[in-house]
Amino acid sequence: MSPRLTLALDQGTLSFPDGGDILVDTPALSFDLTALDAGRVIIRHGFWPDAEAWAARGYRVTQTRPERVAAAIVALPRAKDQARAMIAAAAACSDGPVIVDGAKTDGVDSILKDVRKRCPVYGPVNKAHGKLFWFDADADLFADWIAKPRKIDGFTTVPGVFSADGIDPASRMLLEHLPDNLGPRVADLGAGWGYLAAHLLRDRPGIETLFSVEADHAALDCARTNVTDPRAQFIWSDARIWTPPAPLSSVVMNPPFHTARAADPALGQAFIANAARILSGSGRLWLVANRHLPYEATLTNLFRDVSELGGDSRFKVLHAQRPKSKKSRA
Repeated sequence: MSPRLTLALDQGTLSFPDGGDILVDTPALSFDLTALDAGRVIIRHGFWPDAEAWAARGYRVTQTRPERVAAAIVALPRAKDQARAMIAAAAACSDGPVIVDGAKTDGVDSILKDVRKRCPVYGPVNKAHGKLFWFDADADLFADWIAKPRKIDGFTTVPGVFSADGIDPASRMLLEHLPDNLGPRVADLGAGWGYLAAHLLRDRPGIETLFSVEADHAALDCARTNVTDPRAQFIWSDARIWTPPAPLSSVVMNPPFHTARAADPALGQAFIANAARILSGSGRLWLVANRHLPYEATLTNLFRDVSELGGDSRFKVLHAQRPKSKKSRA
């Protein structure tokens, strides 16, 4: 939870224009917005579970920035390139202040130093192991921070998406272990920017529909650029709960296993549980995971046949088929 915004307003050092919308860019669900008029707040959020949660609280939520706002608040991410791009975009759309809030572990000190080199900075407010500062918006001062797409082996990525700087070695390993025949209806859960989907649609015959399910809106936008095959369907959703229109032949996945900085195997276990739910009775699952993650027990509980296909000291590729009925699970 960040109390720094409320503190700055209570102290009178920070104030907002009297009218107009206030953009809040990618706040965590714990971010304290109670000091603001909720009717003026627009939340930009590209992570599906958080976007849904903010909307359920009654806020206006969007995945694109408005053209103009009265003020903008940037909740810093950990990736510095992404943080700079968010600040540049906020400076380009705000008619008033740009407020930057972040924890020390998110690199707020480094960002503050960089911004100070370009313009006068107000604050900072120091509290709860973080800082909040603000400056008067000026798009020209931060034009070189605008996000620029990257090219990786012909694929497009953007700052902040998973594996933005190179092909993830675990996904590469998973691809090497997938069979030629995956069946007609396939889903890639946690599809990212489309590495697996592009190769599957190019090299595996028999696929009629491939669902790329991804919670990160920016990554899914990259996937739309990287995968132009008309058999691909792009689904912005939570892979832990998404349901296809009909049971699937196969599921492939390289599930996430972190919540913030902490390892959380329950994420991958939830991916596995949903795969078992949405596969047909003879359906098959392939997944890659870090060697230490305890997925085998979950797989054995949910599938009749489970095996390890390969791997190395870092990763393992697991295969499961024939989901069990709920009655036959432990």
